[in-house]
Amino acid sequence: MTTQKSGPVVHQGQFGEFTINQSDRRGIIIYRMGLVISALSFITGSFLVLWQGATPFILQILTPLFAVFSLGLAISIITTRIYFIFLHRLLQIFWLMGTVSMAVLIWQNPKPLALLIYDDSLVLFATCFSFATLTGIYLKEVFCYKQFETILLTILVPTLFVGHVNGLFSLSTERSLLIVWTILFLIFIMRKVVQPLAPDIGDKSVFTYLEQRRLSKKIENK
Repeated sequence: MTTQKSGPVVHQGQFGEFTINQSDRRGIIIYRMGLVISALSFITGSFLVLWQGATPFILQILTPLFAVFSLGLAISIITTRIYFIFLHRLLQIFWLMGTVSMAVLIWQNPKPLALLIYDDSLVLFATCFSFATLTGIYLKEVFCYKQFETILLTILVPTLFVGHVNGLFSLSTERSLLIVWTILFLIFIMRKVVQPLAPDIGDKSVFTYLEQRRLSKKIENK
């Protein structure tokens, strides 16, 4: 519910009124830019593998593409708005663990990162932290928009990783799932760039309420 007054539009939230300012809009635009960067790097890498296969050149180029993917993911996970601070911090920790693990592996191993990930389940497990962050963003989008692509992506990504680690899928099945992932990610990002900003900003009164409650508990514990 919104009411028009002189000046900014005032929105009625769950715990009171709030307005959306330019800083809020800028933050969401940056969040979406991060998603676009991650999506384009992932889609490019997937397309190259599906088109050319695991050639030495493709395997080498996947490493910088993963770095760009991780950078975009960092931008998104820092600027996204999630009501539960613990969950937001957890996803940021997952990103950090995944990125640091990949950086160490790249530094210590001459083999291409993609080959390390595919051949070693422990390396893949380290990578899972980064993709757990991405899945968390998909899940956040499910709560905001309930669109079919994010619902499917939230299920597909962990299914593909768990299936690969446990040898449940054939190579052709994994290839098919990667194609589906790539297509859904493309649909998601194309829809994302044209969506209204307000739903991503969320109900600011909830953030205010949670912050006030956190401060109250902090004062009580002193």
